[in-house]
Amino acid sequence: MFNKGRPTVSKRQKELARQQRQREKAERRAQRAAERAARPDVSDGEDPDIAGIVPGPQPPPEED
Repeated sequence: MFNKGRPTVSKRQKELARQQRQREKAERRAQRAAERAARPDVSDGEDPDIAGIVPGPQPPPEED
């Protein structure tokens, strides 16, 4: 048995596609890190989804 001397064209294309996916992944990670850093800090013990809601009866919704 013998090995081919040079890698095939399809192998090279596959490797280039893999490298491209890795670059795109790195860009997405950097973008998420930047967005995470730009987000305002959350107060300790306060859920941002319910921040500013007053407990108890709520006023009726305004009708248009």
